[in-house]
Parts: sequence; C-alpha cells; structure tokens
Amino acid sequence: MIKLKSRMFLAVVFICPFIFFVASICIGRYPVSVALVFKAIWQAMSKKNMGVSSDIFTIVNAIRIPRAFLCVLVGASLSASGTAFQGIFRNPLVSSGVLGVSSGAGFGAALAILLFSNTFMTPLFAFVFGVAAVLFSFFAGRINNVSTTITLVLGGVIVQSIFSALLSLTKYVADPTNQLPTITFWLMGSLASTRTSDLVLSGIPMVAGMAGLLMLRFRLNVLSMGDKEAATLGIHVQANKFAVIAFATLATAGAVSVSGVVGWVGLVIPHIGRMLVGNDNRKLMPISMALGACFVLLVDTICRTITGSEIPLGIVTALIGGPFFVYLLKKTKGGNW
Repeated sequence: MIKLKSRMFLAVVFICPFIFFVASICIGRYPVSVALVFKAIWQAMSKKNMGVSSDIFTIVNAIRIPRAFLCVLVGASLSASGTAFQGIFRNPLVSSGVLGVSSGAGFGAALAILLFSNTFMTPLFAFVFGVAAVLFSFFAGRINNVSTTITLVLGGVIVQSIFSALLSLTKYVADPTNQLPTITFWLMGSLASTRTSDLVLSGIPMVAGMAGLLMLRFRLNVLSMGDKEAATLGIHVQANKFAVIAFATLATAGAVSVSGVVGWVGLVIPHIGRMLVGNDNRKLMPISMALGACFVLLVDTICRTITGSEIPLGIVTALIGGPFFVYLLKKTKGGNW
C-alpha cells in the first residue's frame, strides 16, 4: 500500500475537482475558453455586460455549470457512501448500493415514467423508493432488535431481488414504443437532462448526507473494528450504525434520483483513496469525495464529447471502473484493505 502524507499532495488532490470543474465547462461540442467562462459567470453574478454573447452565456450558466455541479455532487456522494459502507461492513466488495438503494430508485423511476408524463415525478419517486428500499433492508436484517453486518447484507440482497423483480414487471407492462426506451435509458445513468431545479432538489439530500458522513468519520473508524470492539470502546453500535446508514442512504438516493444508476464509483474510488492515504476514514472520506467528483466530471465529459450522440454515464463508468478494479487487485494483491 502506498501512503502519501505530503501536505502538498493532499492540496493538489483537493484542488483537482476545481480544475476538472472548469475544464468540463470549457470542453464540449461548442468549446468555450477559460476567459469566456469566467466572464459569463461574472456577467450572471454582477448583471453587468461583459461582452459575452447570449449563446455562450446560456451554454455556460444554464447548461454546463448546473451539470458540472451535479457531477461533483454525484461523484462525491457515491464515493462517500461507498467508503462508509465498506468501513461499516468491513467488506472491500461493498458499494453504495449494497442495501438496495439503486434497485429501489430504479423501480421508483420506472413507476413514475409508467404513471406520469411529468418529468418532475421521476427523480422524486426514485428518491422515495431508494430510501424505502434501504429501510426495508434495515428492518429485514434486524433480529432480536439488533442488526448485525451479515443480516444487513442479507436483507439488502433480499430487497434488491424484490425490487429487481418489480422493475422487470414494470418494464414488461410499459409501452414498448415510448415508455420502455425511457426506462431503459434512465437505468443506464445520464446527466443529459440536468436542470437547475434538479440541482436544488437533489443537492439538499446529497449535501446533508455527505456532511453527516464527514462528522461521523471518526466513529466510522471505531465501527470498522467490529461491533464488540466498538461497544468495548464506549460506542453505541446500533445508533451509530443507523446514523451512518441513514446519511449514506441520503447521499446515494439523492445522487441516483438525478443521475440514474451509475455503478462502480462507490466501489472503485474508495480503494484508490486507500492507496493514497490508508484506512483512516478521517482522511479517506474527504479524499474519496474529491476523487469521486473528479472521476464523474471526467467520465461525463467523455460521455458528451466522444461521439455525436451522448453515451449513458453508467456504461462508461463500468468500462473504466471494471478494468481499473482488476488493476487495483493485481497492484495491491488485495492488501489495500
């Protein structure tokens, strides 16, 4: 395992999301220079005419900036929740969707597409059913009023199976010419239809979830030792475990509700963070959030520029994340966890 403690290195890691953020605004089918980007932003903030054309002003402020902000929030949220779940379950193969939030959100979005023509209902239903899936997993895994690690995972497997079946049923009864393609595209993950309202509505649970995980990152260190050890050190295991799961669920459900099902981010990024700073969640949590934001910004830029039509986000994250995870296994020989 490679541990880098240089403050300069950590500063570079935390500056990278800002660099990727600006680059994602500049890059696209209609390239915009850095100077014009900042002029357009200043024109929107100051209401002064900075000589920016209406086309560039709209592209920067109405399209690319909200999308870039969502990329940052989605990447950071999925990475933070993946880090939290890997710590609390002490399992390197756990991701942000281990308790069924992705399956629940997928069914909720498909149900909204099936029942409503209003696009506002899709992220709302996805968020509600994502949270509901985790609640079902949590209570399904409670035995004698205690939720152990293995029963929580089993509860998540059960809930994922149920919601996957419900999703298949929804796709089966959907209109194959209109509704079914919409459901399929949503499940692939994309930020193509990003709106400012999405940023506001989904940003609240994502920011709240990440803030909670940052506050609990020291307790996460204790919980990762095991339930008995954590109780011996004076930690209320069930209460803290519930709090970590609740905040991670908020972050993940908020992300999935607006981006669709985006895999591998919550699985791969925490491992990259461990290679850099080790297993201490006090450092690992913020580092994973910064790396996740950079990763989703990079992938989203690739998705919307590499071909004439936009590639779904989930496809590219899987194509990059899968081989890279194999590389991590070979590189670390399973030793970074």
